[in-house]
Amino acid sequence: MNINLFSQFCTDIFNRAIEQYHTTDNVDAPIDNPYPKQSVEYILFQKNIIDTVQWHLEDIIRKPDINAVEALQIKRRIDKSNQDRTDLVELIDSYFLYEFKDVVKLTDAKINTESPAWAIDRLSILALKIYHMNIETLRTEATTEHIDLCRQKLKVLKEQKTDLSTAINQLLDDIASGKKYMKTYKQMKMYNDPDLNPELYNKKELWQKKKKT
Repeated sequence: MNINLFSQFCTDIFNRAIEQYHTTDNVDAPIDNPYPKQSVEYILFQKNIIDTVQWHLEDIIRKPDINAVEALQIKRRIDKSNQDRTDLVELIDSYFLYEFKDVVKLTDAKINTESPAWAIDRLSILALKIYHMNIETLRTEATTEHIDLCRQKLKVLKEQKTDLSTAINQLLDDIASGKKYMKTYKQMKMYNDPDLNPELYNKKELWQKKKKT
């Protein structure tokens, strides 16, 4: 794979995932990942599907007439989605670590502020923003002011995508040539861990004490 084209490679997969989701536009509809399992394409597609479903869950939970039970169920689902998203980002970084495992770092090699996969995570979200902002520019019932504003925003989003894509390709090229190097850290989200979230482990300890008495 050509590193200089990797951002476009990702964007094509993200757009395919977004289009496939919107054939049903249903957060509960099953999605068939068209790529071979264990391939980087499969992981990228799955990553964007998670982002796309969560995008719509975030819309649903903001409905003014949503009942509390449904809102809580969606909030729990979003929490799980965030963890799944993080797991896939780390898996994408594992792919890059393997791809660049034989690269010899230059003596003055520098580390980047974020790993390639977290930059690709932002590219996935940008693909969603562009898709939905474009829809806003096509709304026939919207005001002219709304359409014009959304067109301006869409132009900025596309420029941002171009800049981010260029930056991702440059980062990967720098890593491949030894000018930069990768170093990854697990996100260690504490709120999802029953041993690290005091709201969870305090209640667990209290429940265990009550059970003994």
